[in-house]
Amino acid sequence: MGAINNSLPITPSNPPKSLQTKLINLKYPSPSPSSQSKPKPQFPTLTVNSSNPQQTTPIIHTHTPTPPIVVWGSANADIYVEIDRLPRPGETVSAKTGQTLSGGKGANQAVCAGRLEYPAVYFVGRVGEDANGRLIGEALEGGGVRVEYLKGGGGVPTGHAVLMLQSDGQNSIIIVGGANIEGWGKVLEEGELEVVRNVGIVLLQREIPDYVNIQVAKPARSVVFP
Repeated sequence: MGAINNSLPITPSNPPKSLQTKLINLKYPSPSPSSQSKPKPQFPTLTVNSSNPQQTTPIIHTHTPTPPIVVWGSANADIYVEIDRLPRPGETVSAKTGQTLSGGKGANQAVCAGRLEYPAVYFVGRVGEDANGRLIGEALEGGGVRVEYLKGGGGVPTGHAVLMLQSDGQNSIIIVGGANIEGWGKVLEEGELEVVRNVGIVLLQREIPDYVNIQVAKPARSVVFP
Protein backbone atom coordinates (compact mmCIF):
# COMPACT_ATOMS: atom_id res chain seq x y z
CA MET A 1 0.00 0.00 0.00
CA GLY A 2 1.37 3.38 -0.88
CA ALA A 3 1.92 6.07 1.70
CA ILE A 4 -0.94 8.44 2.44
CA ASN A 5 -0.14 12.04 1.62
CA ASN A 6 -1.46 14.18 4.45
CA SER A 7 -0.28 17.44 2.94
CA LEU A 8 -2.92 20.00 2.12
CA PRO A 9 -3.70 20.62 -1.55
CA ILE A 10 -2.54 23.82 -3.11
CA THR A 11 -5.57 26.12 -3.28
CA PRO A 12 -5.99 29.90 -3.43
CA SER A 13 -6.57 29.83 0.36
CA ASN A 14 -3.56 27.57 1.01
CA PRO A 15 -0.70 28.59 -1.33
CA PRO A 16 2.85 27.36 -0.77
CA LYS A 17 5.09 29.79 1.11
CA SER A 18 7.05 30.54 -2.04
CA LEU A 19 3.90 31.94 -3.62
CA GLN A 20 2.43 33.75 -0.63
CA THR A 21 4.40 36.95 -1.18
CA LYS A 22 3.44 37.06 -4.84
CA LEU A 23 -0.22 36.46 -4.05
CA ILE A 24 -0.28 39.13 -1.37
CA ASN A 25 1.27 41.68 -3.71
CA LEU A 26 -0.98 40.74 -6.62
CA LYS A 27 -3.24 43.61 -7.66
CA TYR A 28 -5.76 43.72 -10.47
CA PRO A 29 -5.84 46.91 -12.53
CA SER A 30 -9.15 48.76 -12.41
CA PRO A 31 -10.56 50.45 -15.51
CA SER A 32 -9.69 54.09 -15.85
CA PRO A 33 -12.47 56.67 -15.34
CA SER A 34 -12.21 57.71 -18.97
CA SER A 35 -12.91 54.16 -20.18
CA GLN A 36 -15.90 53.87 -17.86
CA SER A 37 -17.51 57.06 -19.02
CA LYS A 38 -17.33 56.31 -22.75
CA PRO A 39 -20.49 54.69 -24.13
CA LYS A 40 -20.05 51.50 -26.08
CA PRO A 41 -20.37 52.10 -29.82
CA GLN A 42 -23.28 50.44 -31.58
CA PHE A 43 -22.56 48.88 -34.94
CA PRO A 44 -24.89 47.20 -37.40
CA THR A 45 -24.32 43.48 -37.88
CA LEU A 46 -24.51 41.74 -41.21
CA THR A 47 -24.97 37.98 -41.51
CA VAL A 48 -26.03 35.84 -44.43
CA ASN A 49 -27.79 32.50 -44.01
CA SER A 50 -25.79 30.05 -46.09
CA SER A 51 -28.79 27.71 -46.28
CA ASN A 52 -30.72 30.34 -48.22
CA PRO A 53 -28.82 30.98 -51.48
CA GLN A 54 -31.43 33.52 -52.63
CA GLN A 55 -30.65 35.83 -49.72
CA THR A 56 -28.25 38.24 -51.41
CA THR A 57 -29.29 41.56 -49.87
CA PRO A 58 -30.43 41.04 -46.30
CA ILE A 59 -32.08 43.81 -44.35
CA ILE A 60 -29.81 45.46 -41.79
CA HIS A 61 -31.11 46.86 -38.50
CA THR A 62 -29.21 49.28 -36.31
CA HIS A 63 -30.01 50.48 -32.80
CA THR A 64 -31.45 53.79 -33.97
CA PRO A 65 -34.37 53.77 -34.28
CA THR A 66 -35.21 50.64 -32.32
CA PRO A 67 -37.11 48.20 -34.55
CA PRO A 68 -40.42 47.00 -33.08
CA ILE A 69 -41.48 43.78 -31.43
CA VAL A 70 -44.25 42.08 -33.40
CA VAL A 71 -46.29 39.29 -31.80
CA TRP A 72 -48.34 37.05 -34.07
CA GLY A 73 -50.61 34.85 -32.04
CA SER A 74 -53.69 34.02 -30.08
CA ALA A 75 -56.01 36.25 -28.11
CA ASN A 76 -58.59 34.65 -25.84
CA ALA A 77 -61.25 35.65 -23.39
CA ASP A 78 -60.37 33.54 -20.34
CA ILE A 79 -63.32 32.42 -18.24
CA TYR A 80 -61.65 31.84 -14.90
CA VAL A 81 -63.35 29.93 -12.07
CA GLU A 82 -62.12 28.73 -8.66
CA ILE A 83 -63.56 25.43 -7.48
CA ASP A 84 -62.91 22.93 -4.68
CA ARG A 85 -62.71 20.02 -7.11
CA LEU A 86 -63.65 19.01 -10.63
CA PRO A 87 -67.24 17.88 -11.10
CA ARG A 88 -67.91 14.18 -11.52
CA PRO A 89 -69.77 12.96 -14.63
CA GLY A 90 -73.32 14.32 -14.51
CA GLU A 91 -72.56 16.56 -11.51
CA THR A 92 -72.85 20.33 -11.16
CA VAL A 93 -70.61 22.19 -8.72
CA SER A 94 -70.58 25.82 -7.62
CA ALA A 95 -67.51 28.01 -8.13
CA LYS A 96 -66.11 30.17 -5.36
CA THR A 97 -65.37 33.00 -7.78
CA GLY A 98 -65.59 33.58 -11.51
CA GLN A 99 -64.50 36.30 -13.90
CA THR A 100 -63.70 36.87 -17.56
CA LEU A 101 -60.22 38.19 -18.35
CA SER A 102 -58.29 38.83 -21.54
CA GLY A 103 -55.62 36.25 -22.27
CA GLY A 104 -54.10 33.96 -24.86
CA LYS A 105 -50.41 33.17 -25.24
CA GLY A 106 -49.87 35.76 -27.95
CA ALA A 107 -51.74 38.59 -26.26
CA ASN A 108 -49.99 37.86 -22.96
CA GLN A 109 -46.58 38.08 -24.63
CA ALA A 110 -47.47 41.38 -26.26
CA VAL A 111 -48.69 42.95 -23.01
CA CYS A 112 -45.54 41.79 -21.18
CA ALA A 113 -43.39 43.52 -23.83
CA GLY A 114 -45.58 46.63 -23.70
CA ARG A 115 -45.29 46.89 -19.93
CA LEU A 116 -41.52 46.82 -20.27
CA GLU A 117 -41.97 50.10 -22.17
CA TYR A 118 -40.35 48.77 -25.33
CA PRO A 119 -40.51 51.57 -27.93
CA ALA A 120 -43.04 49.82 -30.21
CA VAL A 121 -44.96 46.58 -29.72
CA TYR A 122 -47.50 45.35 -32.29
CA PHE A 123 -49.96 42.51 -31.93
CA VAL A 124 -51.23 40.73 -35.04
CA GLY A 125 -54.22 38.52 -34.35
CA ARG A 126 -57.84 37.72 -35.00
CA VAL A 127 -60.89 38.25 -32.77
CA GLY A 128 -64.63 38.27 -33.30
CA GLU A 129 -66.85 41.33 -33.52
CA ASP A 130 -68.22 40.70 -30.05
CA ALA A 131 -67.82 41.80 -26.43
CA ASN A 132 -64.86 39.49 -25.89
CA GLY A 133 -63.08 40.96 -28.90
CA ARG A 134 -63.56 44.47 -27.51
CA LEU A 135 -62.32 43.28 -24.10
CA ILE A 136 -59.10 42.00 -25.65
CA GLY A 137 -58.52 45.14 -27.74
CA GLU A 138 -58.91 47.38 -24.70
CA ALA A 139 -56.59 45.20 -22.60
CA LEU A 140 -53.89 45.26 -25.29
CA GLU A 141 -54.05 49.03 -25.68
CA GLY A 142 -54.00 49.43 -21.91
CA GLY A 143 -50.83 47.36 -21.83
CA GLY A 144 -49.02 49.62 -24.29
CA VAL A 145 -49.58 47.45 -27.37
CA ARG A 146 -50.47 48.81 -30.81
CA VAL A 147 -53.52 47.08 -32.26
CA GLU A 148 -53.66 48.28 -35.87
CA TYR A 149 -53.34 44.64 -36.98
CA LEU A 150 -55.84 43.13 -34.55
CA LYS A 151 -58.74 42.29 -36.85
CA GLY A 152 -62.23 40.90 -36.43
CA GLY A 153 -65.06 39.83 -38.64
CA GLY A 154 -65.98 36.87 -40.76
CA GLY A 155 -68.77 35.82 -38.44
CA VAL A 156 -66.33 33.92 -36.22
CA PRO A 157 -66.48 34.48 -32.42
CA THR A 158 -63.49 35.44 -30.34
CA GLY A 159 -61.52 32.50 -29.04
CA HIS A 160 -61.99 31.72 -25.38
CA ALA A 161 -60.76 29.38 -22.69
CA VAL A 162 -62.29 27.96 -19.53
CA LEU A 163 -59.78 27.77 -16.69
CA MET A 164 -60.73 25.74 -13.63
CA LEU A 165 -58.46 26.26 -10.62
CA GLN A 166 -58.91 23.78 -7.78
CA SER A 167 -58.21 24.55 -4.12
CA ASP A 168 -55.14 22.26 -4.14
CA GLY A 169 -53.53 24.38 -6.87
CA GLN A 170 -54.23 22.02 -9.78
CA ASN A 171 -55.77 23.58 -12.87
CA SER A 172 -57.58 22.32 -15.96
CA ILE A 173 -58.02 24.34 -19.15
CA ILE A 174 -60.34 23.95 -22.14
CA ILE A 175 -59.63 26.11 -25.21
CA VAL A 176 -62.10 27.05 -27.93
CA GLY A 177 -60.01 28.36 -30.85
CA GLY A 178 -62.66 30.52 -32.52
CA ALA A 179 -61.15 33.38 -34.52
CA ASN A 180 -57.63 32.28 -33.54
CA ILE A 181 -58.08 29.28 -35.82
CA GLU A 182 -60.85 30.22 -38.25
CA GLY A 183 -60.25 33.95 -38.66
CA TRP A 184 -57.16 33.75 -40.88
CA GLY A 185 -57.10 33.66 -44.64
CA LYS A 186 -54.98 31.09 -46.39
CA VAL A 187 -52.69 33.85 -47.65
CA LEU A 188 -51.69 36.64 -45.27
CA GLU A 189 -52.20 40.26 -46.24
CA GLU A 190 -49.19 42.09 -47.67
CA GLY A 191 -49.55 44.92 -45.17
CA GLU A 192 -49.18 42.51 -42.28
CA LEU A 193 -46.12 40.86 -43.80
CA GLU A 194 -44.53 44.28 -44.35
CA VAL A 195 -44.44 44.72 -40.57
CA VAL A 196 -42.32 41.58 -40.33
CA ARG A 197 -39.81 42.94 -42.84
CA ASN A 198 -39.13 45.91 -40.55
CA VAL A 199 -39.17 44.05 -37.26
CA GLY A 200 -36.69 43.74 -34.43
CA ILE A 201 -38.20 40.71 -32.69
CA VAL A 202 -40.89 38.28 -33.88
CA LEU A 203 -42.78 36.14 -31.38
CA LEU A 204 -44.91 33.18 -32.49
CA GLN A 205 -46.91 30.48 -30.69
CA ARG A 206 -48.80 27.32 -31.59
CA GLU A 207 -52.32 28.57 -30.77
CA ILE A 208 -52.81 29.83 -34.32
CA PRO A 209 -52.58 27.72 -37.52
CA ASP A 210 -49.13 26.48 -38.48
CA TYR A 211 -49.51 27.85 -42.01
CA VAL A 212 -49.76 31.35 -40.52
CA ASN A 213 -46.58 30.90 -38.50
CA ILE A 214 -44.74 29.58 -41.56
CA GLN A 215 -45.75 32.56 -43.71
CA VAL A 216 -44.50 34.90 -40.99
CA ALA A 217 -41.27 33.03 -40.36
CA LYS A 218 -40.15 33.10 -44.00
CA PRO A 219 -39.78 36.90 -44.38
CA ALA A 220 -38.50 37.14 -40.81
CA ARG A 221 -35.50 34.97 -41.76
CA SER A 222 -34.21 37.67 -44.11
CA VAL A 223 -34.16 40.33 -41.39
CA VAL A 224 -30.77 40.92 -39.77
CA PHE A 225 -30.36 42.35 -36.27
CA PRO A 226 -27.32 43.61 -34.39
